[in-house]
Amino acid sequence: MVRKYYSEIGVKEWRRLVRDPYHRLEFETTMHFFKKHSPFEGLVLDAGGGPGRYAIELAKLGYDVVLLDLTPELLEIARKQMKKAGVEDRVKQVLQGSIDDLSVFDSNTFDVVLCLGGTLSHIVNGKRREKAIDELLRVAKKNAPIFVSVIGRLATLVCALIYWPKEMENDGLYQKICDTGAYYGGRGIYTRWYTGKKRSFAPCHFYLREELEGSFRKRNVKILEMVGLEGLATLHQKETNRLFKKYPKAWKNWQEIHLRTCTHSSVVDVSQHFMIICKKY
Repeated sequence: MVRKYYSEIGVKEWRRLVRDPYHRLEFETTMHFFKKHSPFEGLVLDAGGGPGRYAIELAKLGYDVVLLDLTPELLEIARKQMKKAGVEDRVKQVLQGSIDDLSVFDSNTFDVVLCLGGTLSHIVNGKRREKAIDELLRVAKKNAPIFVSVIGRLATLVCALIYWPKEMENDGLYQKICDTGAYYGGRGIYTRWYTGKKRSFAPCHFYLREELEGSFRKRNVKILEMVGLEGLATLHQKETNRLFKKYPKAWKNWQEIHLRTCTHSSVVDVSQHFMIICKKY
């Protein structure tokens, strides 16, 4: 169902991270912290990188990149965009695969490992998610930074209040999401706000901050930071876009405030997407 969902939205997923100032917060905040914690060169794995938005950006910065994703349609978009951007020489491989089986790569291969957006969240089965984390760590070199972002559970519950109040009548649906984070697809969660029409979201595990942190803390890594990617702007799309359009100086000040607050644990808790940054021992 995950593959089907992303094959159908196609180029909309390529545009998602840059479609307006609100959505660019996720992309630009991720890149800010990537530059803060990554080496100046090296081989990067973009695991679950879809149409290649991050892979292409990193190739432009001079990194060598390997892109892996489950959905062939998104990988085809990535190849076209890589050619358009003129970064094909920096892209070493574009592969179809799942993040819970990276056996195509040797251990200790990559200088940086990325697993961004909702890739880890889209593995609903808990054992498979834990295996995916093990695989992401296995293929990273010693001291390599690892960036993993997920979709937040608390923000999803607030989405229900704002966008899907009728669905709250479904006894048990949001109670289960609240208690376990599990959503198996179908009615209840939609992506109309960026696809342009009502579409049921793909199956997903919505994370709590302490849950993601706990999964990494029990492994052989040092946690460097956790970041709320939309931060205090979460679910304030209209207000964020209005600030950017009408008040340029205020927007600049807001960006500074965002970067100063997005690592606060309470902000991470409620962010629509949040990211853990760790280093492999």
